[in-house]
Amino acid sequence: MFEIDKELIELSKEVEKEIKEQIEEVEKNCMINSIKVLDAFQKNKVSDVHFGSTTGYGYNDIGRDCIEKIFAQILEAEDSLVRSQFISGTHALTVALFALLRPGDTLLSITGKPYDTLDEIIGITPNKSSLKSFNINYEQIDLKENDFNYEKIENIIKKEKIKVIEIQRSKGYSTRESLCINKLEKVIKLIKSINKEIIVMVDNCYCEFVETKSPIEVGADIIVGSLIKNLGGGIAPNGAYIAGRQDLVELSAERLTSPGQGKEVGPTLGINKSILQGVYMAPSVVANSIKTAIYASRMLEKLGYNVSPKFNEKRADIVQNIEFGNAEKLIKYCQGIQMGSAIDSNSVPEPWNMPGYNDKVIMASGSFTQGSSIEISCDGPIRPPYIAYMQGSLTYEYGKLAVLTAINNIKK
Repeated sequence: MFEIDKELIELSKEVEKEIKEQIEEVEKNCMINSIKVLDAFQKNKVSDVHFGSTTGYGYNDIGRDCIEKIFAQILEAEDSLVRSQFISGTHALTVALFALLRPGDTLLSITGKPYDTLDEIIGITPNKSSLKSFNINYEQIDLKENDFNYEKIENIIKKEKIKVIEIQRSKGYSTRESLCINKLEKVIKLIKSINKEIIVMVDNCYCEFVETKSPIEVGADIIVGSLIKNLGGGIAPNGAYIAGRQDLVELSAERLTSPGQGKEVGPTLGINKSILQGVYMAPSVVANSIKTAIYASRMLEKLGYNVSPKFNEKRADIVQNIEFGNAEKLIKYCQGIQMGSAIDSNSVPEPWNMPGYNDKVIMASGSFTQGSSIEISCDGPIRPPYIAYMQGSLTYEYGKLAVLTAINNIKK
């Protein structure tokens, strides 16, 4: 059924032998994270009563409240806000930023310019509803050789009054490395040693369960992520979370709903069971996604392409960069991922002007949930050096099939 080049099949067998050690390491982390999740379910006494649904205001939704206790425990946070009312991770980041910042405050990004979809939220790209339009200042410090620029960070927080420091762990549409927990720990210690009042907010999208620690454990005050990425396990149909200090989570809840109501309202409309099943499956699904990334990295490297991370390098997220050097190969690879997917395999993605992005973007997603990145997906802006950003898949086997189909499509 899959007409894969015979030489490619032989290369695949060779690669699977070479990546055995890395696959075993992923499985060890999966077990540690699975223990965390199971412990949270058991300590919070999850039962089928928590699968129930509320409508309207959503008062006294015991399932929703249980879910937020489970997320808080898994992420080592004081509290969490886990809601289907969040449209995306970008929406959750927006809610958190508007909750924490006031007119005259300064937001500092220490990982360079954030993901493209935040440009209009911050005001980098003009928008009448941006933080900038509310007189909230923005500054950024670029990374230095794939690490934080500690000297510049120290200088600016000593000289200026910074309210919130934002750290984006995943690379976004860039060529930098994603940031592992040990680097976060070092920079947060520096920040807090100078000014304990600064709020450290981490964009944790794509990173949950890749390692065995949460950013909260190394000093972050608040973290944000999407449920159609890692922690949704490919089952949650939408939503996102904000977790961390109780007072900051409550501020975020009052921005999402309304002052005085906060977390007490928000109907679940039958989503509780999907969120619980999703986070239950998440350690295994994330592990499969990482295995697929390791496999793709080694396959494409052996075929002569620049990849990041390399198959044997430490990973902080589920994203695999593949640099093609020209637009045609990038497009063919993404189209091949679509061809190797279960959903919309007959569709042919083309670059288009996607809302929130400055360049045309090609986006392949063979997903049961629209826009889900933990399922097999691959996308990239049509700009030099023409990098594909691949994420997923729900199982390693489906991931391999999609990668083989994509490579085969380029070879054709």
